[in-house]
Amino acid sequence: MIPVGYMCKSVVERPEWLDAPSVEDVYSVSRCVSTDFAEWIHAWKHNGFWFFNEPQTIVEIAKGKCVSLDRMTLFFYWMYEREWDSDDQQWHEISPNESFQTNVQIPEKLQKHGYDVVTYSSGNSAECSPLSCNHYASEFDTNNHCLLNTFDEAVRLVENGSFLKGEPGPHRILEVCTVDILDT
Repeated sequence: MIPVGYMCKSVVERPEWLDAPSVEDVYSVSRCVSTDFAEWIHAWKHNGFWFFNEPQTIVEIAKGKCVSLDRMTLFFYWMYEREWDSDDQQWHEISPNESFQTNVQIPEKLQKHGYDVVTYSSGNSAECSPLSCNHYASEFDTNNHCLLNTFDEAVRLVENGSFLKGEPGPHRILEVCTVDILDT
C-alpha cells in the first residue's frame, strides 16, 4: 500500500435506499454519497493521485471558498499500488500523475476503518465506490462505515468479478483512515 493523501468530506448517515442494516454511515472514497468538502479540482493544488499532500492545503482551499470544515471528517488514504483491469483479468501498476507534485505527509496518528473499492475509468480521480454507489453493501459483508473489513476480502471480490455489474473499472483498493482535522 502506498500513501496517496488526504480528503475532507461531509459524511452522511446510511441513505434509506441502501439496504445494508449494518451500515451506519458512508466513508466511501467517492464523492457520490459523502461529498468532498468543496469543488476543489480547479484550485489545482491536489497531488498526482488527486488527493492532497497535507491537510493545510484543504484548509486553505476551504477558506478561499468560505467553506466551514467544522462538521467535516478528515480522511487519509493508502492505495494498493495496482489496479484491476476486468478486461484482461490482471493487476496493473499505477503511479501518480507526474504533472502534480506528490509528496504525501503521513499523519502521526490515524484510525483505520476498512477498505473501499473505487472505480477509476478516467485514470485520475476517484469516481464511484460500488459498495455504496451500486448498492453492493447490501450483498457483501461491510462494516458500519460501508467498507470491507480486510484487504484480502477486497482483492477476492475484485478478482472474482463481483463488481462487474456496477460502474466501469478499472478498480483500485484504498484503505480508509481518519485523522484529527487542523484548526480552521
